[in-house]
This record gives sequence, C-alpha cells and structure tokens, in this order.
Amino acid sequence: MYKIRSNEMGDITVTRELVETLAGLATLDCYGLVGMVPQNIQSGISNILRIDSIRKGVQVSSSDKGLIIDVYVIVGYGIRITEVASNVMQKVTYVLENNAELPVASVNVNVRGVKVLRDI
Repeated sequence: MYKIRSNEMGDITVTRELVETLAGLATLDCYGLVGMVPQNIQSGISNILRIDSIRKGVQVSSSDKGLIIDVYVIVGYGIRITEVASNVMQKVTYVLENNAELPVASVNVNVRGVKVLRDI
C-alpha cells in the first residue's frame, strides 16, 4: 500500500495493483509500442499481454525519493527505441504524479524485443 495523503480523518492509500494498472495503461497509450510482456519472458515475444493482464508487465518498488517503475515492452520495428522509451517515461510519470498524486523517482523501460507491425 502506498499512502497518498493523510489528514485528521484518516489516510488515503492505494494498492500496488492499482499503481501497476495505471502504469501499464499509461505505457500502452504510447506510440510505437506493440505491447507489454511479462517480466520473465521465457516464453518468447509471442506472449504479448492482453489488456486484462498488463500488470504482469510492470514492476513497482519504492525508494526514499518515490516509486521506481519498471515496464517491459515490445517496440515496433522501424521506430526509434529511444523516443518510444522517453515517451513511456514521461507518460507514466505524468499519470502517476498527476492522477494518483504519487511521487515517481524513476521509470525504467525494458525493451524485450522488436516486432514487425503489419497493416491489417
């Protein structure tokens, strides 16, 4: 549990699962991503997570300066990885700090693979 705010009436806290879900949804909203993958990607990049299990692609820990968020992603072929990673970092930080009022120390983007995007 992470404390957002306290007052004379009590505390407002959020669960780790909520933080993982918010970070995952923010990540998926970024251009250039094919999807997210589990942290232990032993099954290959074909195991891209569906929207209902994106929390498996996010790891949250805390430090004195705030939350440390690790996201595990697959990037589309031909798209600059550094730009995608920078966008993910900014978006996740923005969502967590502005929507949930949680301090973010760092967002680490772990690119686990590249996949060719096909026109449908």
